[in-house]
Amino acid sequence: MESRQLTTSDGHTLAADLALPDADVPGGVKGGVVVCHPHPLYGGNRFNPVVGAIFDRLPAAGFAALRFDFRSEHGDGATEPLDVIAALDALDDAVDAPLAVAGYSFGAAMALRTDDPRLSALALVAPPLTRMAAAAPTAPTLVLAPRHDQITPVDEAIDIVGGWEHGTIEVVESADHFLAGHTAAVGERVVAWLAAHSAER
Repeated sequence: MESRQLTTSDGHTLAADLALPDADVPGGVKGGVVVCHPHPLYGGNRFNPVVGAIFDRLPAAGFAALRFDFRSEHGDGATEPLDVIAALDALDDAVDAPLAVAGYSFGAAMALRTDDPRLSALALVAPPLTRMAAAAPTAPTLVLAPRHDQITPVDEAIDIVGGWEHGTIEVVESADHFLAGHTAAVGERVVAWLAAHSAER
């Protein structure tokens, strides 16, 4: 893993970490995945346990992984997609492979709001679907919805994602929005879905 600095199109500098798969990983490099963290005003950063569970598993599965800290000047979700695009730019420079974004909570919302033609897939963990405005995704999208999510009730998440042409939703049983005790399983599920999606291309 190596530390990186990203620069957004509007001049913000972001701290980031890049991890590449081993050169001898079976099947070669499958893709690159940007991993986005929860809300920075509530303690979210790139070292969040859910982010770590996804980020740490990606290289062994053949994916380059990049996690970053959102800008320090919070833009209320309006400017943070520029941070995601800066991360995609850096990952695009690092690997010649399809790109995807995985995000947790606020990070999932920012992933969903990112409009970039390079996106081949999205993996959204506990996205706050009832508290955000975003168009339905045009890339294949996995949503992991905690059964007891305090922010978006699971039934509402199922209804919303059911209206997406490219959406798949799975319920994380016995979990709430913070996913305590479920981080490893969530990381495994996200990476397995991304690997299966890459195999279908």
